[in-house]
Order: sequence, then structure tokens, then C-alpha cells
Amino acid sequence: MGWLKNWRRRRLLAHHRIDEELWRSVTQPLPFLRGLRRDELERLRALALLLLVEKEFSGAHGLQLDDAMRLSIAVQAALPVLHLGLDRYDEWSEIVVYPGEFRVRVKETDEGGVVHEFDDERAGESWQGGPVVLSWDAAAHAPDMNVVIHEFAHKLDMANGAADGLPPLHSGMDRRAWTAAFRIAYEGFCDAVDRGRDTWLDPYAAQHASEFFAVLSEKFFTDGAETRRRYPDVYEQLKRYYRQDPATRNST
Repeated sequence: MGWLKNWRRRRLLAHHRIDEELWRSVTQPLPFLRGLRRDELERLRALALLLLVEKEFSGAHGLQLDDAMRLSIAVQAALPVLHLGLDRYDEWSEIVVYPGEFRVRVKETDEGGVVHEFDDERAGESWQGGPVVLSWDAAAHAPDMNVVIHEFAHKLDMANGAADGLPPLHSGMDRRAWTAAFRIAYEGFCDAVDRGRDTWLDPYAAQHASEFFAVLSEKFFTDGAETRRRYPDVYEQLKRYYRQDPATRNST
């Protein structure tokens, strides 16, 4: 029934549009959008509108979401799929937004086989087949992270199963090249964290290969030139996967 979904999308875009003043107020504070071409901005706008319609946005713990909040999340979520298409976000339907960090019950097994359960505070969470959960405070006010891009990168990663840092690659991409680039970068990063060295990436990226992919996806879009300088092989793989080149875009 893909033809019906596409027909509905074309009809929606033909008859609805995001208010110009609202669009400017939401996009101007996002510096990583400034290098987008006119046609890319129009595509981003269309994808954001479709996200607003196709996904259910709900506030938690009494948070009242207004149009600007919803649009800000939709715009940032649309950026990773700008040249991939919105179908990459199929199979789930809800975006839940908390006012601040929220607690998640975590169960972990240590090397000795002992199971530990504890509450962990999160700024974002993505569940396979389930919602994306975000902290609005982190989404709006955390300068060193982009929780929206981070969690939606997890969703892309989960498209072929549990998040493991290896999303479904396009035809023509070399799985071995991807795996080698990320493995070398991840192992080097984890070694630096273990040695207590200051790192450009948030040390949280050492938690798992999937977190390394999500954190680097954030940096790929928000600081492409520095990502390319520090991780050139990984940057090349991300450029091929996302079909975007932010290092060039953000330098103009």
C-alpha cells in the first residue's frame, strides 16, 4: 500500500504548509541548518510537516507541547533522513517529551553473571518498535549534545534489529569498510576514556558501539568539519550512509 501512503503525503503537502514566521523562529536558532541549499530546506520543511502529521507527539509529566516545540523536534528529526526518506521512520508512531530528564529502570549483568537493577536518568531513549522519548530541557538547552538527532540515529540503527552501530547500508556500500572504520575509531576512543583522557566526544559514547554511532551522528550534523578532521574514515562512511556532506556545508 505504499502508493496510497505516497498519495496521501503528496495531497497533504499540496494543501498544507508550515507558517512562515513559525518556521523562521524555529530554524534560525539551529546553526547546523544554515548551509543547506534552498531545495534542501524545502525538502526538510516538507519532511518536518509530514512528521508532525504522521507521528503522535505527547507531553509527559504535565508538559504542554506547543507548535514551536513540536516543529523543533520534527525539523531536527527530519535532518538525518533528508536524503533517505521518511519511510526510514516507519514501524513506530509516537514521540514522548518530558520536561527534563526522566528515569528508566535498567537491568545489567556484570562479568560475574550478577544481575543489577537500578534507575538511570536519561535525556533520551529509543525503544525498538516503540516510541522515541526525549527531554525537552536537553533538546532545547543542552549546547554540547543534540538529543533529537541522537535518538533518531538509534531508530535508524534499529531498522535491521537491535541497535548495534550498524544500520542497514545502501547498495554499493562496503560493510567491511564500515565495520573497520567504526571498530578502529571506537576501540581508540574507549582506550582514551579508560585512561582518563579528555575526549572530544562525550565519554558516554564508550558505553556501546550503538552509542558511538549515535553520538558521532550528532557531531556529523552539528560539527561536520571537526568530525571529518578527527575521524576521517568514519566521516566518509557516515557521508555515504546519510548521503550528506555537512563538513562542506557548514564551512560555507
